[in-house]
Amino acid sequence: MMKNKVVMVTGASKGLGRALTLAFAKEGATLAICARTEKNLLKIKQKAESLGASVLAVTADVSKSRDVERFVALTEEAFGKIDVLINNASALGPSPMPLLIDYPEEDFMEVLRINALSPFLVTRRVVVGMLQRNQGSIINVTSEAGHIGYAGWGAYGVSKFAVEGLTETWADELSETGVRVNMVDPGEMDTEMHQLAVPDCDYPLAKPEDVIDIFLYLASDGAKEINGKRFSAQSHEEV
Repeated sequence: MMKNKVVMVTGASKGLGRALTLAFAKEGATLAICARTEKNLLKIKQKAESLGASVLAVTADVSKSRDVERFVALTEEAFGKIDVLINNASALGPSPMPLLIDYPEEDFMEVLRINALSPFLVTRRVVVGMLQRNQGSIINVTSEAGHIGYAGWGAYGVSKFAVEGLTETWADELSETGVRVNMVDPGEMDTEMHQLAVPDCDYPLAKPEDVIDIFLYLASDGAKEINGKRFSAQSHEEV
């Protein structure tokens, strides 16, 4: 159970972020969620509140330090702490995705800014309070394309490689503290992003709701000794 835990989820308005928000709401967590689109964010806020959760929803672009400061400060003001941070916000980039040789520089930098810079900015801000309490769980969302380089996955794949390096570096720097940093590869899921990435997909996909268990476990007190690890959500194994 997540009762008495404050869980922060970025990119919470759809896909995996939406599923995570509702799963933690069902487990009794208090939630701080953000997304760039207010309409969709408020819908998920209302849904989570209908499940009994207290929810703070803030429209924010977490690749911008000013938005990060506002989101985290409002959360700390409302709830006094952040126990769990899930860095989920991400962008695919142009669709169809061009090969690197044809990738526009502006689009490449935008994907890196959203996918790699935002987990750095949010973690850097949130971890201060976690260190003061000497406890906390940070979970970054990665991808198979961030573990193995695939032709055609462009800036998205490169950005997820950055997320994996960021996770391992944070984990090592925090290894002597009570704060742990891990990452989860949710695998291919039936989401809007996957439809854009693989428009002609002809094989079955997991639903975002099917890959939640590993996040709940890593957020729990039972995972206090786990740090710097990479997990596959669909196989429930460390990889």
